[in-house]
Amino acid sequence: MAGYSNTPLVQKLGIKPQHLIMVLAEPSTYWDEVSPLPEDVVVKKKPGKDPIDFIHLFVREKKVFEKELLKNKKFLSQNGMIWVSWPKKSSKVETDITEDVIRNFALKNGLVDIKVCAVNDVWSGLKLVIPVKERK
Repeated sequence: MAGYSNTPLVQKLGIKPQHLIMVLAEPSTYWDEVSPLPEDVVVKKKPGKDPIDFIHLFVREKKVFEKELLKNKKFLSQNGMIWVSWPKKSSKVETDITEDVIRNFALKNGLVDIKVCAVNDVWSGLKLVIPVKERK
């Protein structure tokens, strides 16, 4: 459990009961770190016909991040969230992504950041949403 006030990761990320969630390229420890999931959460391996409430992308390369964000944001529910996680500098994992890279690309593509958190000792996360005035 990384971060503030010993808050469980599932709570920091905002996964709620009955959410439809999709997680891409997650580290091997992810599901243990977010367990237990709230009641009736449905985990999807790929998008379907129903909008997704919670998408979590783990990325190391800017090029991959940009492609995955654009590809997956169209599946997001109007009140949903996309978390983008990148390796912390202190992790020594090679990356060309920073919080600013994610924020700037998201803003140019119709999403705003509203929260940052430590996912674990290696990964940080930035929460992106559709701006309220843009929601249908």
